[in-house]
Amino acid sequence: MIVGVKMAAAGEEAAALDSVRVAAPPAVLNLRTDADQREDLGHDGASENVGPAPKKPTNNNDGGVETAEEATEPAEPDINELCRDMFDKMAVFLQGELTATCEDYKLLENMNKLTSLKYMEMKDISINISRNLQDLNQKYASLQPYLDQINQIEEQVTALEQAAYKLDTYSKKLEAKFKKLEKR
Repeated sequence: MIVGVKMAAAGEEAAALDSVRVAAPPAVLNLRTDADQREDLGHDGASENVGPAPKKPTNNNDGGVETAEEATEPAEPDINELCRDMFDKMAVFLQGELTATCEDYKLLENMNKLTSLKYMEMKDISINISRNLQDLNQKYASLQPYLDQINQIEEQVTALEQAAYKLDTYSKKLEAKFKKLEKR
């Protein structure tokens, strides 16, 4: 049961507190049926015109409570209906979870396929690079005798150049001696 409570307040607080509802403990509320009340009053149930006793308003100013009145609780829905509703909602929830999990696995599968394709492409590229490297090594090996000949020619040219410098130096000395002899 819920009991409406009005607090003594002023201004905006009074308007805000008008709608506050507080749950009352069951011992405070009178939970007796009409039949129980009739038995207490000494009636045998023959008179149907007797209603519940009117409530007396209390003007208790202690604690700021002005009035308290009993509110009616809505009827309890059928437990089977609640269970059916709960199972339907649980089924929808589980279906959503399973669908999300399936979508995650599909995404992982697609990612694995794409990764596999990427690795296949990289494998093909590395095979081509390896093949080209082998071709270059073979061409280098076939050119090696010519490179050796070029190195020998270069060494010979260097030696010939040294000889030409020596010859030039000797010819300059010889010319200088000849000019000396000529002057005498």
